[in-house]
Amino acid sequence: MDAFATGLVDFINAVDAWVWGVPMLVLLLGSHLYLTIRTKFIQRKLLTGIKLSVTKDPDAPGDVSQFGALCTALSATIGTGNIVGVGTAVVMGGPGAVFWMWITGVFGIATKYSETYAAVKYRVKDHSGNMLGGAMYAWRRGFEKDGKVPWWASLGAGAFAVFAAIASFGIGSAVQSNALTNVVVQNMPGVPAWGIGLAIVIAVSIVIFGGVKVISSVCEKLVPFMAIAYVWGCIVILGMNWEYVWPAICMIVTCAFTPQAAFGGAVGFGLARALQFGCARGLFSNESGMGSAPIVASAASTRNPARQALVSMTGTFWDTVIVCALTGIVLVSTLLANPDLLAGGVFDPDAGIVMPAVGADGAPVVIDGSGLTTLAFNQIPYVGAPILVIGMILFSYSTILGWSYYGNRCITYLFGKRAIRPYQVIFVFVAFLGAIGVGDVVWTISDITNALMAVPNIIMVLLLSGLIAKGTQHYVYDHNLEEKDETPIPQYDTK
Repeated sequence: MDAFATGLVDFINAVDAWVWGVPMLVLLLGSHLYLTIRTKFIQRKLLTGIKLSVTKDPDAPGDVSQFGALCTALSATIGTGNIVGVGTAVVMGGPGAVFWMWITGVFGIATKYSETYAAVKYRVKDHSGNMLGGAMYAWRRGFEKDGKVPWWASLGAGAFAVFAAIASFGIGSAVQSNALTNVVVQNMPGVPAWGIGLAIVIAVSIVIFGGVKVISSVCEKLVPFMAIAYVWGCIVILGMNWEYVWPAICMIVTCAFTPQAAFGGAVGFGLARALQFGCARGLFSNESGMGSAPIVASAASTRNPARQALVSMTGTFWDTVIVCALTGIVLVSTLLANPDLLAGGVFDPDAGIVMPAVGADGAPVVIDGSGLTTLAFNQIPYVGAPILVIGMILFSYSTILGWSYYGNRCITYLFGKRAIRPYQVIFVFVAFLGAIGVGDVVWTISDITNALMAVPNIIMVLLLSGLIAKGTQHYVYDHNLEEKDETPIPQYDTK
């Protein structure tokens, strides 16, 4: 059985390495760069997007406010990707992985804008008047001719919905509850994992069965509070490590372009490893290109697709350009300030690697991303551990809420409204399973499903990039953001 389990893990890791190989990295980073050019560097309109995110648009069609949609999307992105994901990237890919995470964020802003524009442009209504949107509907309506959807467009729509629904169980449920449980157990020994899992099930069920308006309302209250608290903790740690901050930044940049980007107990991970884990965790963190955030953005009250696209792209800025970058600098500066921090291992700043300590059984002791972040926050006397524990609970909880909605919409597209309740039951059950015993293998599976759902989404956005560029010119650069899109929103059968 052990040999079978080991073989299965090796197979999953091999698939992950193949999926996140050169073609995927080229597709992801290439799309970020291409869409940046097509939208005329839409990143320069970031301040406009931030202003719109706190501006109400009450007369526009939609189910939730623009800020509510942004907070729901942020709730699904600011979470374990920022805390555990960055730590995992540093441990597995070295300091250089932080640089590539940041790059995916900066250029991913254009992709987040573009995918949201397409989703809002082609959103539909159900029989109750609720908004439905996402890559699946953009595939269908964007390429529909004479009332007929080409087979390849239907295939793209179905593929995205299937992969996103599967991903919701991994990235949105099991991974979040597992990361939450690990942090709580590390800081509160004696608390049983099953008890944490049961608490997660109850807390999640209370909210997700209420629908998008309840989810959005909860996220609007949680996201600002938890983000400010976490950023404050990071700033305190940077203040404690202030003399190592600049060397940490230099190491992050240097290791992104040298073969010394590995640490975690092995030499030779190098540039390719830093690039792989940086891009993979960057996508896991900000979800630019995955097509997840546009699903909830489609429910926003907005008078035209460009307005909500500008609001949505600020999510990538806050998530990766700010929060992930802070986390990465905190972790690397902490390693420089405490060379023996990693399980008693010795950090060699010249080689950029950690030589692990040897455990009681003579095997190397290797720490994971969650443990690394915990060690960093434990530097803050008295309040460091509570900040991380509370932040992790809120981050993971809100992420579970956001992804439950994404999966809900994809399941509705595939099987109709009758499948929503069974999906929700399975979703919270998977969260319980995640709490009581899944580890790195689930992170790896989540990496795979993230990539698989990103492929049909990115292809759709690239095929519609001409329309997106034209609309962006009209609404954004020709100063027509106040104009209302009068195109009728069709009804879609979800029975």
